Amino acid sequence: MQPLLTAADILAARLRGRGETVAVAESSSGGLVAAALLAQPGASAFFQGGAVVYTQAVRTGLLGITAADMAGMRPSTEAYAMLLARRIRERLGATWGLSETGAAGPSGNSYGDNPGHICVAVSGPVELSRTLETGAADRVANMNDFAAAALALLGEAL
Repeated sequence: MQPLLTAADILAARLRGRGETVAVAESSSGGLVAAALLAQPGASAFFQGGAVVYTQAVRTGLLGITAADMAGMRPSTEAYAMLLARRIRERLGATWGLSETGAAGPSGNSYGDNPGHICVAVSGPVELSRTLETGAADRVANMNDFAAAALALLGEAL
C-alpha cells in the first residue's frame, strides 16, 4: 500500500494547489484508489467521493448508466472506463473523474479478458485512457497495480 500512498500524496498536493477535486469509480481495484486518496491529510479539500462499481446493479443504481448508455460497449474497455470516469465526475460535481475496470484474477473475466487486463480513464479538463496488461494472475498484486495505474493516469492528466 505504501507506493499507492506515496503517489496519492503527490496527487493530493497537486489537486489542493490547483483547487481541484476528484471522484473515483473503481472496479477491480476494489477501493484501493479511494483509500489511498482518503489516507491523505485534508482529503476533504480534494476528494469528492467514489464507488466500487463491480456489478451492473451498482452501475445502474449509483451511476445511472442505462442499457442505452451501454449499447455497443462492454465492460473492461477504454470506452467503458471513460464512461465511468465521466459519469462519476458529473454525478459528484468533481473537476476530475477517475476510473478503472479490468480482470484482477486469478482467472479472466466473463468478457474474455485475461487476468491482469485493465483499462483506466480520467475525465476532466483533459481526457485520457489506457489499456494495460500485467500478464499476472495474482489477484492482490493486480489490484495494487490497477490502483497504481489509475493514480498514474491522474498524475499524467494533471
